Amino acid sequence: MLRRVLWNTEFYNMSAESFIVQGNANLSGEITAQGAKNEALQVISACLLTAEPVVLENVPDILDVRKLITLIKGLGVRIDRIDANTYRFQADNIDLEYFASDAFQQDAQRIRGSVLLIGPLLARFGKAYLPKPGGDKIGRRRLDTHFHGFQQLGASFIYDEKNYTFSLQAKKLTGAYVLMDEISVTGTGNMIMAATLATGTTTIYNAACEPYVQQLCQMLIQMGAVIEGVGSNLLRITGVSQLGGATHRILPDMIEIGSFIGLAAMTQSAITIKKAGIDHLGIIPSTFEKLGIQLEFRGDDIFVPAMDELIIQPFIDGSILTIYDAPWPGFTPDLMSIILVVATQAKGSLLVHQKMFESRLFFVDKLIDMGAQVILCDPHRATVIGLNRKQPLRGIEMTSPDIRAGVSLLIAALSAEGESIIHNIQQIDRGYENIEGRLKALGAQIERTIFDK
Repeated sequence: MLRRVLWNTEFYNMSAESFIVQGNANLSGEITAQGAKNEALQVISACLLTAEPVVLENVPDILDVRKLITLIKGLGVRIDRIDANTYRFQADNIDLEYFASDAFQQDAQRIRGSVLLIGPLLARFGKAYLPKPGGDKIGRRRLDTHFHGFQQLGASFIYDEKNYTFSLQAKKLTGAYVLMDEISVTGTGNMIMAATLATGTTTIYNAACEPYVQQLCQMLIQMGAVIEGVGSNLLRITGVSQLGGATHRILPDMIEIGSFIGLAAMTQSAITIKKAGIDHLGIIPSTFEKLGIQLEFRGDDIFVPAMDELIIQPFIDGSILTIYDAPWPGFTPDLMSIILVVATQAKGSLLVHQKMFESRLFFVDKLIDMGAQVILCDPHRATVIGLNRKQPLRGIEMTSPDIRAGVSLLIAALSAEGESIIHNIQQIDRGYENIEGRLKALGAQIERTIFDK
């Protein structure tokens, strides 16, 4: 069994928090998914489009959301926390000088979601400024799609190479035909928000159509925006002079739901996922079923029974199953790491093809150290040879590289033999609300601690 060891050069922060996880977890009970992180970042940013109050319900209490709320509070947004997951935002006194402050630069760099502030600020106030945003280290994540779109609406764009900062200005945005060069969720959200207050009609083709984007559109429509084509990749937005307030409820987080399905399967546990928003999950349930996971839909709840064996379903012609990510309604890239981890203990083989991010599979070296049989073919593809539980994973010490890989390693640790230590868990905190507390309620043994040199 592992014990606490000295910090080594792999780890990022001398006082960062870590998880000590006991394996062979036998879990049971009910768990409710938090509000969707990716939706929350968009609709919080959209509050800047109006001077009237906007109430958001089911806001997840996670690190990335807290950072964004801190950022817009610095801009002058009045924020009232009504309860643990409900907020009232009112952007009636925005301080645009805050853009130039060191505090804004530091805060905006810490969260990639800060890029979503550009659209509403540019549309309503005619200017926006942003340092290079942070986020997961999962490969190149260019912002060109955002800036090219704003330029087509009439904004001027300046890139400061020395300080790596972006600034945009527009006396008044004008509607245009925008063919997006990639299907970007944040890029689409930014363009939609900017277009709502532009003069004339904006047509966005090759738009992302994820539930997050649909929810943003529905909230903006409630605020007075005119948007056609919601749910498709062709949006038409007729600009209005101003937007009003709204009350909006954020969907359950589909990534958390997929994570809990994978957790139940890996730990051979019977878990009920409450209020899962099944109608908004797309092909997520059927993709997990291809790994042999049984799912029972009980109203809006998902029950995952304890299963002794998972059998990966090959293609009809008998060839090895391939699961790949794609823009909605394809399978979300945020669950590819969960799929990979589950496959390590299933029966059969699986090719995981992570198309959208070039570094997201690099966490498999940790799984290999735990005893998994995984071949990393290249930065985008990995072949998993399922062990059918004949060789259980073993506990090790490891570091979480990003949100989704971190939760995947946590799931692997809970199913492994012995004790595991996971460092850099602030990455997990960025996307999962009180994850150890909720898993402890299911019977998991997890301790949050600080390792000092």
